[in-house]
Amino acid sequence: MSRISNTFSHLQQQGRKALIPFFTAGDPNPSDCVPIMHALVAGGANIIELGVPFSDPMADGPVIQRSSERALKHGVTLRDVIGYVADFRCTNTHTPIVLFGYANPIESMGLQQFAKLAKAAGVDGVLVVDYPLEEATTLVETMDAEAIDTVFLISPTTSDARLAQVVTLGRGYLYYVSLKGVTGAANIDVADVAQRLTHIRQFTSLPLGVGFGIRDGETAGRIAKIADAVVIGSRLVQDLERAPLNAVDSANALMTEIRLAMDQQVLK
Repeated sequence: MSRISNTFSHLQQQGRKALIPFFTAGDPNPSDCVPIMHALVAGGANIIELGVPFSDPMADGPVIQRSSERALKHGVTLRDVIGYVADFRCTNTHTPIVLFGYANPIESMGLQQFAKLAKAAGVDGVLVVDYPLEEATTLVETMDAEAIDTVFLISPTTSDARLAQVVTLGRGYLYYVSLKGVTGAANIDVADVAQRLTHIRQFTSLPLGVGFGIRDGETAGRIAKIADAVVIGSRLVQDLERAPLNAVDSANALMTEIRLAMDQQVLK
């Protein structure tokens, strides 16, 4: 059983839900990346989605786009990101790490080499936004060979036929995009998300995480009651952008707030 599966199983036994923060590796400063990762875990994060900076992050809104731009200005590469994971693993061997990004850096490195380096560093999963589903089999097979989970996105407009394909390839968990649009959008409709998750569960037993539009503890708590995981991205990245000199403390403070709100809603 993978670290990701173990994490969800352990949380289920406790009656709790997974908190999954996302931030871009190397932002606001490369030297802060590993300390931020540890701070997120200390604040209550269960899985970390570590963004690989890319010049054209088309699924991301302006907040995360800016974080990629800052990281790229620092010269952060895919190889550097894998190195951050290896450094994190020196003192944390239990928190799953999912690399979140785009196909171009992986293809530039070479899929086989990427998989081997990621495995050696302690990466547990990958989520590659722009691999077409029809061309994702090779990615999944390559990751499977290294016991790395391939996580897929599902959107509000995903058809049942498409969903049936996704669940055969998905590993670890599925990431449900709660809104039409890019990251950082607002006005999440929790009732609509709940209805959609109920439908998706007819197709798969994989845990379902929900992201996009979750910016505070109140919303995170409401989502935690209906999903298996809550993903916090743009809000965290925005906090890091606003207080770059206090990035580690900001990350910890937000996770502590969100974790408390989730547990209060789910465990009460």
